[in-house]
Amino acid sequence: MFVSWNMTKACNLRCKHCYRDAGERDANELNTIEGKHLLFELRESGCNRIIFSGGEALLRDDIYELIEYANSIGIRCVLGSNGMLIDLGIAKKLLDSGIGRVGISLDSSNPEHHDEFRQCPGAFEQTMSGINACLQAGLDFQIHTTVMDFNMDEIPRLSDMAQRLGAKAHHIFFLVHTGRAKELTSKISRKEYHALLNGIIEKQIKNPAFELKPTCAPQFMPLASKAGCMSPRFMRGCLAGIGYCCILPNGDISPCPYLPLIIGNIKETPFSVLWKESPILLQLRSSAYKGKCRGCEYREICGGCRARAYYYSKETDCMAADPWCVLGKA
Repeated sequence: MFVSWNMTKACNLRCKHCYRDAGERDANELNTIEGKHLLFELRESGCNRIIFSGGEALLRDDIYELIEYANSIGIRCVLGSNGMLIDLGIAKKLLDSGIGRVGISLDSSNPEHHDEFRQCPGAFEQTMSGINACLQAGLDFQIHTTVMDFNMDEIPRLSDMAQRLGAKAHHIFFLVHTGRAKELTSKISRKEYHALLNGIIEKQIKNPAFELKPTCAPQFMPLASKAGCMSPRFMRGCLAGIGYCCILPNGDISPCPYLPLIIGNIKETPFSVLWKESPILLQLRSSAYKGKCRGCEYREICGGCRARAYYYSKETDCMAADPWCVLGKA
């Protein structure tokens, strides 16, 4: 099991697509002691990897202490960041504290487009500076890109750019309309979505040494399987509530950052109890999907995006059919 911990809502950006609607810090976010208790509970429950994110996790004063603690109890640590606050000193501190890799967001090779989407002039330049700091410190990093209508034609170029910059991987996130993203009108069609997935597979086959990983794109699994492009790093399509969950800044737990269903709070109920007994998680693990996902031959390796199904069912049913799929038969 691996977990994303959205440690804080505090952020130095106001990105248009932010699922956490980050900006100002919540007064009730987990403190250092509560954070360490959470990490201990996660390890006891079988968590072996955690993604520290926000908001911007580097705005927490105790970030290095929490990374060191997680690392000391055997949890592999990754940081999700916009990269703007990373200088050589911070990169070295992250490396020394036990971060294995940093995921840095980059949504366009065009500085103006990136800055406009992140709603911050100069964001691109500062992110590139953060990337250079990671390189100087010897800290591994990967590039994260959210696919939108304005940048979908750029994805192959961004993958090439990520590799040229020295990234270990390019993780490509397909937008789910939650948080601030509910206000976005950006849409890509099912046809465009599947064309992008096939393009990623083709590129991965040509260059297997550089990792390309679509996220919130479970249909990648059957497509990759058909193309002979499977890898041990691809576990299953949608992992929400099955091998993955998200901790919110205040200790609430959801199956995934993009699926706004709260199963409980770790301040009130032990994580192990919620993980084993939550009716929502048990439902997600049941594979009792509806619509064309129900009888699909790929339901066990794909599962459809449960967050996208929830959004398009007008936030009524996380087990509904994934409307972006063209593989399943009604």
